[in-house]
Amino acid sequence: MFLFVFLNLQCGIYGFRGNNPPEGIKTIAVPLFQDVSGFSEAGLRENFTEALKQKIISDNTFIIADKNKADGILNCTISNVKDEALVISGNENVTKRKITINVKVSFENLKTQKKIWEKQFENWGEYSSSDASFSARTSGISTAQDRICDDILIDITSNW
Repeated sequence: MFLFVFLNLQCGIYGFRGNNPPEGIKTIAVPLFQDVSGFSEAGLRENFTEALKQKIISDNTFIIADKNKADGILNCTISNVKDEALVISGNENVTKRKITINVKVSFENLKTQKKIWEKQFENWGEYSSSDASFSARTSGISTAQDRICDDILIDITSNW
């Protein structure tokens, strides 16, 4: 019996996300991401912005609003994108590559004009380099983007 209760409590701990955003923040603005990375990927800023907005909408904790009407704002800057070899085959051919993306995020309460937090988020995606098209690289970028947006959403809704 004790083991059953313990395991149930443990499962609850691992599944807990803590849905208590900062008090007074019900609407949030997500302006277009800035990109100071120097990485040349068309649509990177726009794709990141839309992905984060969609995560916030799907989560249903906040309502997306224009900056002039929002309670809070997320200012996001893509600070670094690194594309490097991950797997090299015996004849020195790169078969897999890894895209690592860093995003600096500032979460601010627009009512009080105070910063709630400022953090760096980093995550990655991999792709096959044997595919000569850019769609494989885009897939790696999309994976990293999705992971970073998940991490940002967890931090804005958890209020740790």
